[in-house]
Amino acid sequence: MKITLTGSTGNITKPLTEILVAKGHEVKVISSSADRAEAIKALGAVPLIGSVSDTEFLTGAFAGADAIYTMVPPNFAAPKFREYIKGIGENYAAAIKNSGVKKVVNLSSVGADLPDGTGPIAGLHDVENTFAELNEVAVKHLRAGYFYINFLANIDMVKHADILGSNFGADARLVLVHPVDIAATIAEVLESNFTGKTIQYVASDDESTPADVAKALGDAVGKPELPWVEFSDEDAFNGMVGAGLPEEIAKNYVEMGDAIRSNKLFVDYYKNRPVLGKVKLQDFANDFAAAYHN
Repeated sequence: MKITLTGSTGNITKPLTEILVAKGHEVKVISSSADRAEAIKALGAVPLIGSVSDTEFLTGAFAGADAIYTMVPPNFAAPKFREYIKGIGENYAAAIKNSGVKKVVNLSSVGADLPDGTGPIAGLHDVENTFAELNEVAVKHLRAGYFYINFLANIDMVKHADILGSNFGADARLVLVHPVDIAATIAEVLESNFTGKTIQYVASDDESTPADVAKALGDAVGKPELPWVEFSDEDAFNGMVGAGLPEEIAKNYVEMGDAIRSNKLFVDYYKNRPVLGKVKLQDFANDFAAAYHN
């Protein structure tokens, strides 16, 4: 198959490229950075350097592909985060129409069934709705859980404050996923004969609570009493801004945390639980410890 991927050499697209190339597919990878071209070539793929904000570039990148994988790259400089995400989805949809692509796997998120109140995930809800309007195009939305690797951003908190926490409680429900499990699922779906507009959830662990996460990561770094602390929305916001996040981004992540706290984020997931991936919490705890001690 001829497959075009977005996501450059990121946490998902890099292992996805490796899987697809090993299976003999002809893979092209879109990146906004010319500096990534050699790394993409080293994976056995063809680099396509350009911006996902450029519909004409995307049309050319998608042309001739049997299937494509789309994801919205983060842009913490966006003045309105939801509108940015929605806009990239509209760019993709226009390029899909113009290029004639008939098969799309799109990275979405748990909670994208909800129209608002979910922070950045609301933008992915908009993308799903935009793709729903594509005629005669098969689209599979992969709604991924909360990334294990998000906790890597909390290494300084663990090191210097001896806590782990967010604006949701220790007993909240979590649906966790590792990028390599997402990559494996994308590869499998790209090779399948799906039709219509469908949704599939992707998760690695859906039984661990934040308290379990704190315990596993604490044990891994030699802090077995590491507690999970629930912050107020105000404290969470101020902490993110103090750590350097723009206020717009911090506001969105606080809202997502509130959606976890209220238990609404994962309701549809538990009605449609998938087969879980291979990477479990303890596996990630080992990776966390390696990063912590590096």
